[in-house]
Amino acid sequence: VVKTRLQLQGELAKETPGAARPYRNVAQAFWVIGKNEGLRGLQKGLGPGYMYQILLNGTRLGLYGPVKDTLYRTFAGQPSSAAQRIIPLDVAAGGVCGVAGAMLGSPFFLVKTRMQSASKFAAVGHQHHYRSMADGLQSIWRAGGLRGLYRGVSAAMLRAGVGSSVQLATYDVLKAQVARGLAHRGLTDSSVWTHLLASMGTGLCVCVSMNPFDVVSTRMYNQKAAAGGGGTLYRSTAHCLYKTVSTEGFFSLYKGFLAHYLRLGPHTILMFVFVEQIKALGARFM
Repeated sequence: VVKTRLQLQGELAKETPGAARPYRNVAQAFWVIGKNEGLRGLQKGLGPGYMYQILLNGTRLGLYGPVKDTLYRTFAGQPSSAAQRIIPLDVAAGGVCGVAGAMLGSPFFLVKTRMQSASKFAAVGHQHHYRSMADGLQSIWRAGGLRGLYRGVSAAMLRAGVGSSVQLATYDVLKAQVARGLAHRGLTDSSVWTHLLASMGTGLCVCVSMNPFDVVSTRMYNQKAAAGGGGTLYRSTAHCLYKTVSTEGFFSLYKGFLAHYLRLGPHTILMFVFVEQIKALGARFM
Protein backbone atom coordinates (compact mmCIF):
# COMPACT_ATOMS: atom_id res chain seq x y z
CA VAL A 1 0.00 0.00 0.00
CA VAL A 2 2.77 2.44 0.98
CA LYS A 3 4.78 1.60 -2.15
CA THR A 4 1.81 2.10 -4.45
CA ARG A 5 0.93 5.50 -3.02
CA LEU A 6 4.51 6.75 -3.08
CA GLN A 7 4.77 5.74 -6.74
CA LEU A 8 1.55 7.56 -7.66
CA GLN A 9 2.26 10.68 -5.62
CA GLY A 10 3.11 13.66 -7.84
CA GLU A 11 2.20 11.75 -11.00
CA LEU A 12 3.20 13.82 -14.06
CA ALA A 13 3.80 16.90 -11.90
CA LYS A 14 7.11 18.73 -11.86
CA GLU A 15 8.82 18.78 -8.46
CA THR A 16 8.17 22.07 -6.68
CA PRO A 17 10.36 22.88 -3.65
CA GLY A 18 8.25 23.21 -0.52
CA ALA A 19 5.12 21.77 -2.15
CA ALA A 20 2.85 19.86 0.22
CA ARG A 21 2.93 16.09 -0.15
CA PRO A 22 0.64 13.74 1.77
CA TYR A 23 3.39 11.09 1.96
CA ARG A 24 6.97 12.22 2.69
CA ASN A 25 8.68 8.87 3.28
CA VAL A 26 7.95 5.24 4.12
CA ALA A 27 7.62 5.67 7.89
CA GLN A 28 5.45 8.79 7.65
CA ALA A 29 3.25 7.22 4.94
CA PHE A 30 2.81 4.12 7.11
CA TRP A 31 1.78 6.35 10.02
CA VAL A 32 -0.64 8.50 7.98
CA ILE A 33 -2.37 5.52 6.39
CA GLY A 34 -2.61 3.67 9.70
CA LYS A 35 -3.91 6.73 11.54
CA ASN A 36 -6.57 7.61 8.95
CA GLU A 37 -7.55 4.22 7.59
CA GLY A 38 -6.55 1.78 10.32
CA LEU A 39 -5.14 -1.71 9.92
CA ARG A 40 -7.58 -2.45 7.10
CA GLY A 41 -6.14 0.50 5.18
CA LEU A 42 -2.62 -0.88 5.49
CA GLN A 43 -3.85 -4.28 4.25
CA LYS A 44 -5.81 -3.03 1.24
CA GLY A 45 -5.52 -5.28 -1.78
CA LEU A 46 -4.39 -8.29 0.26
CA GLY A 47 -6.87 -10.70 -1.37
CA PRO A 48 -5.99 -9.95 -5.00
CA GLY A 49 -2.35 -9.71 -3.92
CA TYR A 50 -2.49 -13.32 -2.71
CA MET A 51 -4.14 -14.46 -5.92
CA TYR A 52 -1.56 -12.65 -8.04
CA GLN A 53 1.37 -14.17 -6.14
CA ILE A 54 -0.10 -17.67 -6.41
CA LEU A 55 -0.46 -17.34 -10.18
CA LEU A 56 2.80 -15.47 -10.76
CA ASN A 57 5.11 -17.50 -8.54
CA GLY A 58 3.33 -20.80 -9.05
CA THR A 59 3.84 -20.40 -12.79
CA ARG A 60 7.35 -19.01 -12.93
CA LEU A 61 8.89 -21.17 -10.20
CA GLY A 62 7.18 -24.27 -11.52
CA LEU A 63 8.25 -23.64 -15.11
CA TYR A 64 11.76 -22.30 -14.51
CA GLY A 65 13.48 -25.69 -14.17
CA PRO A 66 11.84 -27.32 -17.23
CA VAL A 67 12.23 -24.19 -19.39
CA LYS A 68 15.88 -23.77 -18.41
CA ASP A 69 16.54 -27.44 -19.08
CA THR A 70 14.90 -27.15 -22.52
CA LEU A 71 17.04 -24.12 -23.41
CA TYR A 72 20.23 -25.86 -22.29
CA ARG A 73 19.38 -29.00 -24.28
CA THR A 74 18.62 -26.86 -27.34
CA PHE A 75 21.62 -24.53 -27.25
CA ALA A 76 24.20 -26.42 -25.16
CA GLY A 77 23.34 -29.98 -26.17
CA GLN A 78 22.94 -31.23 -22.59
CA PRO A 79 20.70 -30.68 -19.55
CA SER A 80 21.36 -27.70 -17.30
CA SER A 81 22.43 -29.95 -14.43
CA ALA A 82 25.32 -31.34 -16.49
CA ALA A 83 26.35 -28.25 -18.46
CA GLN A 84 28.59 -25.38 -17.45
CA ARG A 85 26.46 -22.41 -16.43
CA ILE A 86 25.38 -20.19 -19.33
CA ILE A 87 24.00 -17.03 -17.73
CA PRO A 88 22.12 -15.72 -20.84
CA LEU A 89 20.13 -18.97 -20.92
CA ASP A 90 19.32 -18.64 -17.21
CA VAL A 91 18.19 -15.05 -17.79
CA ALA A 92 16.07 -16.06 -20.79
CA ALA A 93 14.40 -18.88 -18.86
CA GLY A 94 13.61 -16.59 -15.94
CA GLY A 95 12.23 -13.92 -18.25
CA VAL A 96 9.96 -16.30 -20.16
CA CYS A 97 8.55 -17.76 -16.95
CA GLY A 98 8.03 -14.32 -15.42
CA VAL A 99 6.15 -13.07 -18.48
CA ALA A 100 3.89 -16.14 -18.44
CA GLY A 101 3.10 -15.72 -14.74
CA ALA A 102 2.42 -11.99 -15.08
CA MET A 103 0.04 -12.55 -17.96
CA LEU A 104 -2.01 -15.05 -15.95
CA GLY A 105 -2.13 -12.91 -12.83
CA SER A 106 -2.55 -9.47 -14.41
CA PRO A 107 -6.28 -8.98 -13.60
CA PHE A 108 -5.58 -9.51 -9.91
CA PHE A 109 -2.60 -7.13 -9.95
CA LEU A 110 -4.85 -4.55 -11.63
CA VAL A 111 -7.47 -4.79 -8.87
CA LYS A 112 -4.80 -4.87 -6.15
CA THR A 113 -3.19 -1.66 -7.41
CA ARG A 114 -6.50 0.19 -7.64
CA MET A 115 -7.64 -0.96 -4.20
CA GLN A 116 -4.34 0.13 -2.64
CA SER A 117 -4.40 3.59 -4.21
CA ALA A 118 -7.95 4.37 -3.05
CA SER A 119 -8.22 6.67 -0.03
CA LYS A 120 -10.76 9.17 1.29
CA PHE A 121 -8.11 10.93 3.36
CA ALA A 122 -4.87 11.38 1.39
CA ALA A 123 -5.67 10.38 -2.17
CA VAL A 124 -3.02 10.11 -4.89
CA GLY A 125 -3.62 9.15 -8.50
CA HIS A 126 -7.01 8.36 -9.99
CA GLN A 127 -9.40 6.86 -7.44
CA HIS A 128 -11.17 3.53 -7.98
CA HIS A 129 -13.38 2.67 -5.02
CA TYR A 130 -14.01 -1.08 -5.02
CA ARG A 131 -15.69 -2.73 -2.03
CA SER A 132 -13.81 -6.01 -2.51
CA MET A 133 -11.77 -8.03 -4.98
CA ALA A 134 -14.95 -9.51 -6.48
CA ASP A 135 -16.53 -6.06 -6.81
CA GLY A 136 -13.40 -4.79 -8.54
CA LEU A 137 -13.30 -7.64 -11.04
CA GLN A 138 -17.03 -7.30 -11.77
CA SER A 139 -16.81 -3.52 -12.19
CA ILE A 140 -13.88 -3.77 -14.61
CA TRP A 141 -15.57 -6.58 -16.56
CA ARG A 142 -18.82 -4.60 -16.93
CA ALA A 143 -16.96 -1.50 -18.07
CA GLY A 144 -14.41 -3.03 -20.43
CA GLY A 145 -14.77 -6.81 -20.64
CA LEU A 146 -11.67 -8.95 -21.05
CA ARG A 147 -9.76 -6.03 -22.52
CA GLY A 148 -10.46 -4.04 -19.38
CA LEU A 149 -9.23 -6.83 -17.12
CA TYR A 150 -5.98 -6.97 -19.08
CA ARG A 151 -5.41 -3.21 -19.20
CA GLY A 152 -1.71 -2.55 -18.54
CA VAL A 153 -0.71 -6.19 -19.03
CA SER A 154 2.24 -5.24 -21.29
CA ALA A 155 3.80 -3.20 -18.48
CA ALA A 156 3.17 -6.01 -16.01
CA MET A 157 4.78 -8.56 -18.32
CA LEU A 158 7.83 -6.34 -18.77
CA ARG A 159 8.03 -5.78 -14.99
CA ALA A 160 7.80 -9.47 -14.16
CA GLY A 161 10.00 -10.52 -17.07
CA VAL A 162 12.84 -8.25 -15.94
CA GLY A 163 12.34 -9.06 -12.26
CA SER A 164 12.09 -12.80 -12.78
CA SER A 165 15.07 -13.05 -15.14
CA VAL A 166 17.26 -11.11 -12.70
CA GLN A 167 15.92 -12.91 -9.64
CA LEU A 168 16.18 -16.51 -10.81
CA ALA A 169 19.46 -16.12 -12.70
CA THR A 170 21.11 -14.06 -9.93
CA TYR A 171 20.02 -16.51 -7.27
CA ASP A 172 21.50 -19.44 -9.19
CA VAL A 173 24.83 -17.61 -9.57
CA LEU A 174 24.98 -16.36 -5.97
CA LYS A 175 23.98 -19.73 -4.57
CA ALA A 176 26.87 -21.40 -6.39
CA GLN A 177 29.30 -18.73 -5.15
CA VAL A 178 28.04 -18.85 -1.56
CA ALA A 179 28.08 -22.65 -1.54
CA ARG A 180 31.75 -22.67 -2.53
CA GLY A 181 32.56 -20.19 0.22
CA LEU A 182 30.63 -22.09 2.89
CA ALA A 183 32.15 -25.41 1.82
CA HIS A 184 35.37 -24.30 3.49
CA ARG A 185 33.44 -24.10 6.76
CA GLY A 186 32.10 -27.61 6.41
CA LEU A 187 28.58 -26.65 5.31
CA THR A 188 26.93 -28.42 2.38
CA ASP A 189 25.44 -26.68 -0.64
CA SER A 190 21.98 -27.53 0.71
CA SER A 191 22.58 -25.56 3.91
CA VAL A 192 19.89 -23.04 4.85
CA TRP A 193 22.71 -20.48 5.17
CA THR A 194 23.50 -20.92 1.47
CA HIS A 195 19.93 -20.15 0.48
CA LEU A 196 19.57 -17.33 3.00
CA LEU A 197 22.71 -15.45 1.96
CA ALA A 198 22.11 -15.95 -1.77
CA SER A 199 18.52 -14.74 -1.52
CA MET A 200 19.49 -11.62 0.47
CA GLY A 201 21.77 -10.44 -2.34
CA THR A 202 19.22 -11.43 -4.94
CA GLY A 203 16.48 -9.31 -3.37
CA LEU A 204 18.53 -6.12 -3.71
CA CYS A 205 19.47 -6.85 -7.34
CA VAL A 206 15.84 -7.49 -8.24
CA CYS A 207 14.59 -4.31 -6.60
CA VAL A 208 17.16 -2.13 -8.38
CA SER A 209 16.38 -3.62 -11.78
CA MET A 210 12.60 -3.86 -11.42
CA ASN A 211 11.58 -0.64 -9.66
CA PRO A 212 11.37 1.52 -12.84
CA PHE A 213 9.04 -1.00 -14.45
CA ASP A 214 7.10 -1.31 -11.20
CA VAL A 215 6.41 2.45 -11.23
CA VAL A 216 5.28 2.29 -14.86
CA SER A 217 3.12 -0.76 -14.19
CA THR A 218 1.44 0.88 -11.19
CA ARG A 219 0.60 4.00 -13.20
CA MET A 220 -0.65 2.07 -16.22
CA TYR A 221 -2.95 0.01 -14.01
CA ASN A 222 -4.28 2.94 -12.01
CA GLN A 223 -4.96 5.49 -14.76
CA LYS A 224 -8.54 6.37 -15.64
CA ALA A 225 -9.96 4.57 -18.66
CA ALA A 226 -10.76 6.68 -21.72
CA ALA A 227 -14.02 6.39 -23.66
CA GLY A 228 -12.30 4.57 -26.52
CA GLY A 229 -10.91 1.87 -24.25
CA GLY A 230 -7.40 3.24 -23.75
CA GLY A 231 -6.06 5.32 -20.89
CA THR A 232 -6.47 9.04 -20.31
CA LEU A 233 -2.79 9.58 -19.42
CA TYR A 234 -0.73 6.94 -21.22
CA ARG A 235 -1.15 5.22 -24.58
CA SER A 236 1.39 2.47 -23.94
CA THR A 237 4.15 1.30 -21.63
CA ALA A 238 6.76 3.24 -23.63
CA HIS A 239 4.60 6.37 -23.56
CA CYS A 240 4.21 6.09 -19.78
CA LEU A 241 7.96 5.67 -19.35
CA TYR A 242 8.65 8.69 -21.58
CA LYS A 243 6.10 10.98 -19.92
CA THR A 244 7.19 10.01 -16.42
CA VAL A 245 10.89 10.69 -17.06
CA SER A 246 10.37 13.83 -19.17
CA THR A 247 8.04 15.40 -16.59
CA GLU A 248 9.38 14.17 -13.24
CA GLY A 249 12.99 13.27 -14.06
CA PHE A 250 14.86 9.97 -14.18
CA PHE A 251 14.78 9.33 -10.45
CA SER A 252 10.98 9.34 -10.46
CA LEU A 253 11.39 5.78 -11.71
CA TYR A 254 12.74 4.95 -8.26
CA LYS A 255 9.82 6.35 -6.33
CA GLY A 256 8.83 3.98 -3.55
CA PHE A 257 12.17 2.13 -3.77
CA LEU A 258 12.64 1.65 -0.03
CA ALA A 259 9.06 0.50 0.45
CA HIS A 260 9.52 -1.83 -2.52
CA TYR A 261 12.67 -3.35 -1.05
CA LEU A 262 11.11 -3.72 2.40
CA ARG A 263 8.45 -5.86 0.73
CA LEU A 264 10.53 -7.62 -1.91
CA GLY A 265 13.59 -8.35 0.25
CA PRO A 266 11.82 -10.51 2.86
CA HIS A 267 9.63 -12.00 0.15
CA THR A 268 12.67 -13.14 -1.85
CA ILE A 269 14.42 -14.56 1.20
CA LEU A 270 11.40 -16.50 2.45
CA MET A 271 10.46 -17.70 -1.02
CA PHE A 272 13.84 -19.20 -1.88
CA VAL A 273 14.47 -20.66 1.58
CA PHE A 274 11.09 -22.41 1.56
CA VAL A 275 11.37 -23.50 -2.07
CA GLU A 276 14.79 -25.06 -1.44
CA GLN A 277 13.54 -26.88 1.66
CA ILE A 278 10.48 -28.17 -0.19
CA LYS A 279 12.69 -29.36 -3.06
CA ALA A 280 14.99 -31.14 -0.59
CA LEU A 281 12.01 -32.74 1.12
CA GLY A 282 10.58 -33.85 -2.20
CA ALA A 283 13.92 -35.35 -3.29
CA ARG A 284 14.08 -37.33 -0.06
CA PHE A 285 10.76 -39.05 -0.64
CA MET A 286 10.77 -39.40 -4.42
